[in-house]
Amino acid sequence: MSTTLATNEQLRLGFLTAIHLEHRGHVAGLLVTNKYGRPLEFQCTAPVRPNRTQELLYGPTLVPFLLGELLSKTLLDRIGIKPHVVLTDRTEILDSRPHVSLPLACVLKGTTNDAVRIGKLYFGLHAEFSEDSKAFEKLAKELAADADLLEPLDRVREALDETMKVAA
Repeated sequence: MSTTLATNEQLRLGFLTAIHLEHRGHVAGLLVTNKYGRPLEFQCTAPVRPNRTQELLYGPTLVPFLLGELLSKTLLDRIGIKPHVVLTDRTEILDSRPHVSLPLACVLKGTTNDAVRIGKLYFGLHAEFSEDSKAFEKLAKELAADADLLEPLDRVREALDETMKVAA
């Protein structure tokens, strides 16, 4: 992927998050929208529940592995309509960045020196991919200053909840 984003009419944003389901494990969802927040494609994973041995062996690295390397990478690889950039609200999902070719950023509660500002929010990048900041700085210029980049993540969580209710 080039470091330049598409024109405003073609801009595609990915919103990726995950939830934990009691007794069922973690499930992740990816919503790709146009610049107006209209859905272009939605994909979600099946719930993944580690067994006790995996919990013991992975320890504190289990959730970052599940959310980053396993679930998020799977979604980003199989989505048909590729986003130009991906935004998340789960820091563990940043662990997928070394395994995918898309710029990825996680919303921050506060700000740091290396944060990228998009609208009113600050986003952090994977430590090894600081060059992703160029794609997000360009995105910040292309989106309305008051764009709500958290709302699509809420939609993904609600869609995951609904999908998992139906699947149960």
